[in-house]
Amino acid sequence: MASKFIDSHAHLDDERFDEDRDEVIAFLYENDVQIVLNPGSDLNSSKKALALAEKYPFIYAAVGFHPHDSKYMKEEHLDIFKEMAGKKKVIAIGEIGLDYYYDNSDRDVQRKWFREQIRLARELDLPYIVHNRDSHEDVLRIMKEEHYEGARGILHCYSGSAELSREFIKLGFYISLGGPVTFKNARVPKLVAKEVPFDKLLIETDSPYLTPEPYRGKRNEPKYVKYVAEEIAKIRNVSLDEVAEKTGENFKRLFNLPL
Repeated sequence: MASKFIDSHAHLDDERFDEDRDEVIAFLYENDVQIVLNPGSDLNSSKKALALAEKYPFIYAAVGFHPHDSKYMKEEHLDIFKEMAGKKKVIAIGEIGLDYYYDNSDRDVQRKWFREQIRLARELDLPYIVHNRDSHEDVLRIMKEEHYEGARGILHCYSGSAELSREFIKLGFYISLGGPVTFKNARVPKLVAKEVPFDKLLIETDSPYLTPEPYRGKRNEPKYVKYVAEEIAKIRNVSLDEVAEKTGENFKRLFNLPL
């Protein structure tokens, strides 16, 4: 029996899937993908993520504002997300966080809405999904300052060091690795893949971005998550089945889904 994988982060609502979205999704199970989590990046994409989750039994949604778009966020969006989170298929707040690489939104604005959305996750007792690019110090500081009993979630497409990952794990978070771990010169992600405790590791594609080898340069799809798993299996010197099984168990534990 083939290994079944969980893609813990994919944007199937993205416009790059507009022409063949249903076809891509229809063949996921045949490509050994059993669950996909689709986070939102603003109000519109969060609504699309929920619609996809309600259409397909193996897709789940998260709702939230990505740091790139945080300049458009308003207080009223928190109430809308709270209402959306009452739906069965919404299992997290996200993706939220900071991005100092592109600075598409003012950093003070990013920090404000990162805090507010963490507080929403706390109020709703939901995990939250963190985007962190070139903002490690502030992300960790804010997460520590806003920490609460029961806090949990994912550092998605993790790009920090193995040492830093231990700080996030202490806060109750999982480390998710994507396509970059397959890149030849990706020394740090490969070290993280080796050192993160197996019970705190997840895999993802971040589709349609960050396509793994050997398809780098093409549109990413959830079916390529197996190449991330294959690289991690190689790095950890374990079987592909073990990576699929363990990361699947981790995901289901985090989101309180049936094992």
